[in-house]
Amino acid sequence: MPALMTHTDIQTALRSLNADEPTRWQQHDNAWLAEWVFADFLQAMAFMNEVAVVAHRMDHHPEWSNVYNRVSVRLTTHDAGGLTQRDVALAQAMNQISRSLASRDSTTPTDG
Repeated sequence: MPALMTHTDIQTALRSLNADEPTRWQQHDNAWLAEWVFADFLQAMAFMNEVAVVAHRMDHHPEWSNVYNRVSVRLTTHDAGGLTQRDVALAQAMNQISRSLASRDSTTPTDG
């Protein structure tokens, strides 16, 4: 079973995770919460699909929901009873995937 992170480890990880978006990740009880708002439903689904591949490979699956262009996430390591390095790794991957999607979106040619 993965080891629980200390309070100091959690705060250090949150600062790092929120370096680009200071309020993206929030701690609530023994979990981290985050929400993304994408350009549209397809981009939100692309995010979820890419994260799903990473999460499956890690065998660490987020609690999440989607409504149109919004994706809400709750991360915790259930079998450890709180936050572990597995949550840090998945949160980092989610941040990277969302940045990647945003950069792809800004370089996509438009009709006109």
